[in-house]
Amino acid sequence: MEYVIIAFLWLAILLYLVLGGADFGAGIIELFSTSTTRSRTRKAAYQAIGPIWEANHMWLIIAVVILFVGFPVIYSTMSTYLHIPLVVMLLGITARGTAFVFRNYDAVVDDMQRVYNRIFLYSSFITPLFLGIIAGSAVSGRINPDAHTFLSAYVFDWLNWFSVAIGLFTVALCGFLASVYLIGETNIDEDQRSFIRKAKIWNAIAVVCGALVFTAAHAEGIPLFKWILGNTVGLTSVIAASLSLVLMWFLISKRKTIVPRMLAGFQASMILLAISWVHFPDFLIMQNGEHLSLFKHQAPNATMNALAWALLIGSLFIIPALFYLYYSFQKDRFVEKGEGR
Repeated sequence: MEYVIIAFLWLAILLYLVLGGADFGAGIIELFSTSTTRSRTRKAAYQAIGPIWEANHMWLIIAVVILFVGFPVIYSTMSTYLHIPLVVMLLGITARGTAFVFRNYDAVVDDMQRVYNRIFLYSSFITPLFLGIIAGSAVSGRINPDAHTFLSAYVFDWLNWFSVAIGLFTVALCGFLASVYLIGETNIDEDQRSFIRKAKIWNAIAVVCGALVFTAAHAEGIPLFKWILGNTVGLTSVIAASLSLVLMWFLISKRKTIVPRMLAGFQASMILLAISWVHFPDFLIMQNGEHLSLFKHQAPNATMNALAWALLIGSLFIIPALFYLYYSFQKDRFVEKGEGR
């Protein structure tokens, strides 16, 4: 049953990265859009994420519940030593969701709309930034359980070049995912060209941020090259992501939209696979050399069995309902535009 739980955990993290990341990315590309294209970007993003934006956080909730119930030692360690970035990330999610509702559904249109808009845009950037920082901190080996000062115990374990670089790369990846997804959310030729340009820009930014991650890893003595390229799975994942990127841009040039979306999600999954495979089953790497493992640091068997059955049975209800939710809000636009595949 432990493999079932681990599979659900990995899938929840992946889906939050792909779906929630595109959700955050919609605000990110709006934040960095010019004044002439910002309103059209906002309209397309609202049409895309408006009906289903809240459902994306379900995957984060599932991941948190799995860690809390199935791997309490890992959960408590992260909650203790990374509580600052975790709190910032959760505040960002809360502020973003609140601002999204008020800026789109507030009955009174006044100057507060500008405040709501700024909160939405800045929290769209801050939230994935700290999500990436948390992920980088988990594998950086900077968490110090033997620290005797507040800064060394709760700040320097996440406030370092490698973790921040991972955070910036996460932001760039979210912007890229959103740009690719939004190409198919409009049938206006000018808007499609605009989102294609944005996708190219964020693709380039992601490459630069990726190079920054490797540079920071080298500077801090983290063997990232070995982690990703030193095994068959990691190397294959990188090659597959690169080849799919070429295919994606070819299809976009032909004005196809559905398959490029899938390929963009596939690229994100390959990135996650490459970095997680080499550490499996370890989830946290500590400064003292201790590794918190999904096998060694799990709940009692009775708890794991109950959790696995809850996930399996719950998925029978949640997954079909989620697919129907997406289908309900997308089918009319696909039929109307004669969506290419």
